[in-house]
Amino acid sequence: MALPGVTNRKRLVALLLGFTLIFFALTIRVGYIQLVWGVDLQKKAADQWTRDLDVFPRRGVIKDRNGKVLAQSATSESIAARPSQISDPQKVASLIAPILGLDEQELYKKLANTSSTYVWIKRQVDRETANKIRALNIKGLDFTEEPKRYYPNGSLAAHVLGFTMKYAEPGEGLKGQEGIELYYDKYLKGFPGKIVMETDAVGREMPYNVDRYIPPIDGLNLVLTIDQVIQYFTEREVNNVVAKYNPKKVYAIVMDPNTGEILAMANWPTFDPNDPPRDVGDFEEMQQYVKNFACKDNIDPGSTFKIITAAAALEEGVVSLNSTFNCPGYKMVDGQRINCWRAGGHGHETFPKAVQNSCNPVFMELALRLGKDKFYHYLNEFGFGQPTGIDVLGEERGIIMPKESAKNVDLARMGFGQAISVTPIQLITAVSAVINGGNLMKPYIAKELREVVVDENGQETERVVKTVTPQKVRQVISPETSKIMREVLESVVTDGSGRNAYIPGYRVGGKTGTAQKYGPGGKIIPNKNISSFIGFAPADNPRVIVLFMVDEPQAPVTFGSIIAAPYVKNILEDTLKYLGVEPVFDEETQEDMQQVEVPDVIGMSLEEAAQALKEAGLEYLADETGTVVKDQMPKPGAKVISGTTVLLYTERGAESQPEEQAAQPPAEGMVIVPDVLGKSIREANRILVSEGLRLRIEGSGIAVGQDSAPGTQVELGTEVTVRFALPTEGQQNGVRRNGE
Repeated sequence: MALPGVTNRKRLVALLLGFTLIFFALTIRVGYIQLVWGVDLQKKAADQWTRDLDVFPRRGVIKDRNGKVLAQSATSESIAARPSQISDPQKVASLIAPILGLDEQELYKKLANTSSTYVWIKRQVDRETANKIRALNIKGLDFTEEPKRYYPNGSLAAHVLGFTMKYAEPGEGLKGQEGIELYYDKYLKGFPGKIVMETDAVGREMPYNVDRYIPPIDGLNLVLTIDQVIQYFTEREVNNVVAKYNPKKVYAIVMDPNTGEILAMANWPTFDPNDPPRDVGDFEEMQQYVKNFACKDNIDPGSTFKIITAAAALEEGVVSLNSTFNCPGYKMVDGQRINCWRAGGHGHETFPKAVQNSCNPVFMELALRLGKDKFYHYLNEFGFGQPTGIDVLGEERGIIMPKESAKNVDLARMGFGQAISVTPIQLITAVSAVINGGNLMKPYIAKELREVVVDENGQETERVVKTVTPQKVRQVISPETSKIMREVLESVVTDGSGRNAYIPGYRVGGKTGTAQKYGPGGKIIPNKNISSFIGFAPADNPRVIVLFMVDEPQAPVTFGSIIAAPYVKNILEDTLKYLGVEPVFDEETQEDMQQVEVPDVIGMSLEEAAQALKEAGLEYLADETGTVVKDQMPKPGAKVISGTTVLLYTERGAESQPEEQAAQPPAEGMVIVPDVLGKSIREANRILVSEGLRLRIEGSGIAVGQDSAPGTQVELGTEVTVRFALPTEGQQNGVRRNGE
């Protein structure tokens, strides 16, 4: 039997050991909570007895290259409520709903919902309205200043600038949603601050609360390469072409070809970034208005791409200025007949003349001479099939057929701008490399990031944080080839299809383009074209290059020389004068500058109008719908430079309509001979074949005579001889006077 003292001592030791273990476990637990959970629990506790109010930073100002403000932030007042502090939600709703233009019952539901600690009543109200609510002195309402983005020039450079979210995000501020606002968002938005105040269990501010203020860090200012004045010139011409031709889209880019700086970039349709089309539908639908089409649309370049083919061919030595060609109006490749744009062809021509004429068979030949490997090498070297690297999110790469799949017929078509899709920014960047000495430059829009610094006197100044400098990607062609190409492209404006871009006193180079559009299955869509012109000046030392593309213009004649070249001329002329590039007037220029008055040819027959314009020293293009001029552009009495092309709109002559109506139907086995005068060979053949007749061709060019008079009856299957002549042979200009 154990002694009582020993037993008690064992029990005490066991009890002490148990308490020690429990204390040790609790110590470990408390230490774990303090060390591991401490920060999180402290935050949760602070959230329960404090309330944070965001202090939004000032979003950076966006300026043009000369310091003119393109986007800036203003402040607006927003009204919120703390339902737990609203003593009579029904009364409060009845007082403020009429002032704010809100539904009273809906507002009451918000104010009565005490499960919400903080609800917005209305955001971004004007100060006068906010003061009316403030004057009611209602407990539980909060008034806070929120940033609001403002674009002082409305839609100017809308697709470049983009826009921000409508309302500031808690803890974030205004965030960019599109354009430069999105691309440089992390630099522009800054870092928000806050005011921390103590509250009771239901969120009411403590009576002796001491607020703690954490200041925000404002965003950086951004300086662009865009020049507001040149942007205005560009958008003015975009608006003019829209008003005149009602196109589906318009793309326009102005660039410094030597640096890659974007001086202006415009698209149509456009929008006002102060009120972007957020309600048009889903994201994809909104993108059809707000995305930067010039960087995100893949389109067929048409004949403007011939600049690339020509430069590559010259660089590789497969052609020279003395090379000669013969264009019969088509070229057979892989058993396929690919036509020139000009029915009957251009005949014998030199390489420079082929560029002036924009002769398709010549550029097919050049592409085939280069061969698949070299042609694709230059596609890559000029930057096609890859992003240019411009500071635009979502830039497209273009569409190029895989080299392994390309056949000779595909190579031939790519040589003159078909079977390949590019973005406008790719095209102008590549052509810049052709004319600037052979250097492919990376295009860019942002020039500098600047920090606002407040000096000791409280004055704000700017400190440059980062500067973007021109970046050469690679040398594509030699300076010698580049010089030759500048001269050849200048001849396109002085002697070829680009005459409408000629500017007295300035040496201008360029190239026209009229691209066909393709539908499902690769079929050409009739009467749907992209008319374009790319021009640069001065031709001997380029300062500015302009690309202008008009998608589906509503006009009977859609050549780039008519639809796009005049607008490039206006942009170049105004920009050169603005940049201080003085015109040079030599004797040759003085001759070219001779102005003539446009005669009134409305109501004349097409032949009479052609003669009148010729006597005035003017050229013309006419649609193919009739024989009598119903309208003209430029209008009668306008002063234009000698050699300007006048666009004629025609209709069927009134005198011929009664005869047609009174004409007797043809006897059995007979057909009435249609009128094909003024038509191309292809058009004349189509018209005659549709009537069951056959065409016998004499000459080439435009129809100037036919041996069976229009309106006479002949046997089905009769061969009608039609005489064709080129405009250079002194006959009337056809609708396809100059090549594209």
